[in-house]
Amino acid sequence: MRAHALLSALPLVAALLAPAAADGLTGTLRKIKDSNRIVLGVRDSATPFSYIDDQARIVGYTVDICQHIVGAVKARLGRPDLKVEMQTVISSTRIPLMANGSIDLECGTTTNNAERQKQVTFTNTHFLASTRFAARKSLGLSRLDDLRGKTVATVAGSTNVIQLNKLNTERQLGMTIQAAKDPAEGFLLLESGRVAAFVTDDVQLSILIAQSKEPEAYRLSDEALSAPEPYGIMLRKDDAPFKALADAATADLYRSPEIMTIYRRWFQSPVPPRGLNFAVPLSPELERAFAHPTSSPDPSAYAVKS
Repeated sequence: MRAHALLSALPLVAALLAPAAADGLTGTLRKIKDSNRIVLGVRDSATPFSYIDDQARIVGYTVDICQHIVGAVKARLGRPDLKVEMQTVISSTRIPLMANGSIDLECGTTTNNAERQKQVTFTNTHFLASTRFAARKSLGLSRLDDLRGKTVATVAGSTNVIQLNKLNTERQLGMTIQAAKDPAEGFLLLESGRVAAFVTDDVQLSILIAQSKEPEAYRLSDEALSAPEPYGIMLRKDDAPFKALADAATADLYRSPEIMTIYRRWFQSPVPPRGLNFAVPLSPELERAFAHPTSSPDPSAYAVKS
């Protein structure tokens, strides 16, 4: 009787499992379909990439690009009503929250590099930035050696802090490095005089200076502390179907005129809440990356041959 009952139950078990097998979904796509929601990891103060506007909405350049990936997910799953949720992340939490399944796309200002590729993966590059420092003009600091023996801020969990620690050791600069939770806090340390300089990506420094109470009081370093490095939208590692979908969605966007509409909206037009125009030109390297989409973490892959 037991054997007969087991045999009788097998068709029912097969029927229950059939839908999951039939749609061929695995990994993140399976997770999203089963929960009917996709969660974006966003920043609340990384203007104009991902931040809170004057209507308490999370908006920005990277958020717009992530919404294109969301559109592709909805189409793939046949779920136009898919719920889109947002969870705030900072530099030190974004990778753990991606790895544990709390977020599905990380839509901020994350540098794609070989070290991070050991833990996560990225879709096609959407921006390129070099590491520099900002300081008050009155201090006359323009090169890394000018920071010898000084207290310098950078963001905890960022690529910049790794670069800065390495340079501090190699050049025996004797800097005291103070960690900030995000770029806004790092610049506040500079504004309040608690540090001599703040080190992060040059585009973020330019934007923080433009937003400050005294934009004319600050300058960027003449010396870049890195080659232009790629920003990517972060995905879970070893999930080839989801990466393929995100890569196809971003490649289609970057090869279309729409990417320049998005770029101009956030970098070359007045943006909320203060109506500032950051006037960041499109670099030749980024123009090339749009024409030839890639998720390479190697800065040399973006070099423009003269």
